Amino acid sequence: MSPEGKKLLNIIILGFGFMFMFTAFQTCGNIEQTVIKSFNSTEFHGSGYTSMAIIYGVFSASNLIAPSVVAVIGPQLSMFFSGLLYSLYIAMFIYPYTWSFYTASVLVGIAAAVLWTAQGNVLTINSTDSTIGRNSGIFWALLQFSLFFGNLYIYCAWHGHVHITDKDRQTVFISLTVISLVGCFLFFLLRKPDSEFSEKIPSGVLTSAVLSAVKSCKLFITREMLLLGVSIGYTGLELTFYSGVYGTCIGAMMRFGQDAKSLIGISGICIGVGEILGGSVFGILNKRIGFGRNPIVLLGFVTHIIAFYLIFLNIASDAPLAPEEGTDLEAFITPSVGVALFCSFLLGLGDSCFNTQLLSIIGFMFHDNSAPAFAVFKFIQSIMAALAFYYSNYLLLHWQLLILVVVGFLGTITFFKVEHMASSSRRQSDYDSI
Repeated sequence: MSPEGKKLLNIIILGFGFMFMFTAFQTCGNIEQTVIKSFNSTEFHGSGYTSMAIIYGVFSASNLIAPSVVAVIGPQLSMFFSGLLYSLYIAMFIYPYTWSFYTASVLVGIAAAVLWTAQGNVLTINSTDSTIGRNSGIFWALLQFSLFFGNLYIYCAWHGHVHITDKDRQTVFISLTVISLVGCFLFFLLRKPDSEFSEKIPSGVLTSAVLSAVKSCKLFITREMLLLGVSIGYTGLELTFYSGVYGTCIGAMMRFGQDAKSLIGISGICIGVGEILGGSVFGILNKRIGFGRNPIVLLGFVTHIIAFYLIFLNIASDAPLAPEEGTDLEAFITPSVGVALFCSFLLGLGDSCFNTQLLSIIGFMFHDNSAPAFAVFKFIQSIMAALAFYYSNYLLLHWQLLILVVVGFLGTITFFKVEHMASSSRRQSDYDSI
């Protein structure tokens, strides 16, 4: 196989590994708050929103050490062991206890930092300046198939269920645990390209770890990364909204009838369709159709603004905080399942616009320091996601939407600025010395 063919195969394997893992994990995140509300055990007092806030908070802090871990044990083993901790978190829901729930949340936060730093490293090392956009799109599209398969399973398993029984929960989470483990073992199929997986690092474990940590700190305070930080922060906020809050809102709407809980799965599928479409068109085909990054990010912002406005009109403001039986309130129009699912599609499409272009521009601008750069990317994204999951415990829907609109606008403007800087100077020498 040619070197380019080997690199493309690595990207495809990487995408399938993440697809299996996040078929399990994203489905878990989408349904866990609804599942927790249905627990019969008086010994469990956890909150899905709080768990996710812990995960992303620890995720954020762990990004400071993640490049060191990847440098020491390599990206392949980093992704495998991180994947095992993801599987542990999912398996915890089979027989949940408050202490194990929050302990697993801490562990998966650490695993997430290592996993995504290693992923960014593998993506960059297997790409060139001319293929980074295509490879980002391939990876993103494969990853987002996870939303389709996992949520289709939830819809079929929970169709017509008003209350989620212990048996329903256990069946779903045993299946999700097995699916996650399949993704972990797929990482062993990755082959080393002609260039090594990780950047050139000096010999010695301690030296490698320290150097990677120093690089992350230096990259964090560069002008380009500080500006991109606003865009990255927005993806963290809207990740929280579409992956945890919006599905809970749909499941809480009593006006959607007895199928409201199963609609969480359909909503996830619609998000996945939007993600896959965006990843395919704006990642894989972008070079052929020549859009450039700015118009795609602008499309993502406009798409999200439309979605937020329709959600504001369609979903009751107290839906994120409603008890298990749901809310009987209306917003400004008669609640429509069709509008709710259309908004799910728009949320996925807009998210893919932002993320494929952020992966592309970071892989291009920080090609020789990809592991530290992607660690900073995930540090910013995860700390904002943790903040959003925290305030989701308290804020009504319309306040959450207002925050998304303001930060999304600022993130779009700052992305335009960085893209202009990248277009003005395509040399990498400024970053090689970091």
